[in-house]
Amino acid sequence: MLQLWFDVLGGYEILSARDGAAGIAMAAAERPDLILMDLNLPQVDGWEATRRLKSDPRTQHIPVIALSGHVLADHSREARDAGCDAFLTKPCSPEVLVVEVQRVLAGARQ
Repeated sequence: MLQLWFDVLGGYEILSARDGAAGIAMAAAERPDLILMDLNLPQVDGWEATRRLKSDPRTQHIPVIALSGHVLADHSREARDAGCDAFLTKPCSPEVLVVEVQRVLAGARQ
């Protein structure tokens, strides 16, 4: 699945972390323009990783798009409550992902 995201987002430089703790450290070091956050991560789940990123002055400005295989209505609200800027349910079409990435990046630049 990860390779699909790399292929779909080929116009962007992409970094990948193996778990939530590594993702938090990578975000602080690399300061990406956007984070695609899987909510079901080992060590530190995506909900907590997002809360930590949004509470850190070094990373709080980075938009986060949550990706989840859970389709419950509460998950979208909970993701936003954790600090996510958008929420996509997996699997999502490549077109939907690209449009959402572009939308969120455009909003972050304004």
